[in-house]
Amino acid sequence: MRIEGKEYRTIWFDNLSQTVKIIDQTKLPHKFIIKDLKTVKDAINSIKIMEVRGAPLIGATAAYGIVLAVMENNGLEFIKKSSKELIQARPTAINLEWAVHRMNNALSLVNSNELLNVALKEANSICEEDIQFSENIGLNGLKIIEEIYNKKKETVNILTHCNAGWLATINWGTATSPIYHAHKKGIPVHVWVDETRPRNQGANLTSYELNEEEIPNTIIADNTGGILMQRGEVDMCIVGTDRTLSTGDVCNKIGTYLKALAAYDNDVPFYVALPSSTIDWNTKDYKKIPIEERNPQELSHIDGQNINGEVNKILIYPKKSKAMNLAFDVTPAKYVTALITEKGVCEASEKGLKGLFK
Repeated sequence: MRIEGKEYRTIWFDNLSQTVKIIDQTKLPHKFIIKDLKTVKDAINSIKIMEVRGAPLIGATAAYGIVLAVMENNGLEFIKKSSKELIQARPTAINLEWAVHRMNNALSLVNSNELLNVALKEANSICEEDIQFSENIGLNGLKIIEEIYNKKKETVNILTHCNAGWLATINWGTATSPIYHAHKKGIPVHVWVDETRPRNQGANLTSYELNEEEIPNTIIADNTGGILMQRGEVDMCIVGTDRTLSTGDVCNKIGTYLKALAAYDNDVPFYVALPSSTIDWNTKDYKKIPIEERNPQELSHIDGQNINGEVNKILIYPKKSKAMNLAFDVTPAKYVTALITEKGVCEASEKGLKGLFK
């Protein structure tokens, strides 16, 4: 997708410098900075501090982290240790563990002198597959938007939460991919963008990338979606997911559950867009999903640009106040209208998912 008219991916391996390049998302929307990852520690840190974020992109970064580990030390013990540290960097997104296991499987029967070539090839494949998956998700979701437009014959209003855009994947995005495809086809769309506290990923990232693609959008406070649905100003919701169980239960950015409840109460269809790499086929009880608890300073402090163009971090809470910062919540399958995947649209259930992924 585009930034200032130029095409970018969120991550890539630069053969000339032998480094992994990423867009530093902690600096967006105020500054656009491309950063080099030179070691596996760099990759781990970029995941932890959310220079990269979004389940598919985290998985891709972990894959390139294994490449960097092999470049540093191709001994099996070092790779094993690095793999464990990568998985622990952020525990909720299943793509992270999936990508590390896939990389290790690819390297398991390879001679030491071939490790780097195989690792780089596999990491590149993970990225190329994700792009194709995201594009297919968009084409499958496009049909849903088309149906609404054909009935309505005016702008389709879509509400999304957090950032499940191309900045959360390699390209296209998951929740935004149907929106981008609809826009390219000439269907008028407007996006209600949840601000998404505490890190404001909707305001800072989703609105930013929609602006770059010239798609009309309006940022709203997280608690505004309910009244918009009551007023009939939301035609559909589309969100992404960091882990979806085979049962159809969806773990996503904190606040998703409340949007699903509001949608359910107002008969607004609530869709979840995801690649198959985000499906957790083993966990059956959503209460067993590890829910990441992050630094409370993400709540108590906020980044902003002052009149001089300087980006500062300021305290917005009373100094003595405590804060709790859970990063994700779980939306039970009964509140999900359908899942949009690279293989098609299905009901949020084990039967639905296994019908697509036999």
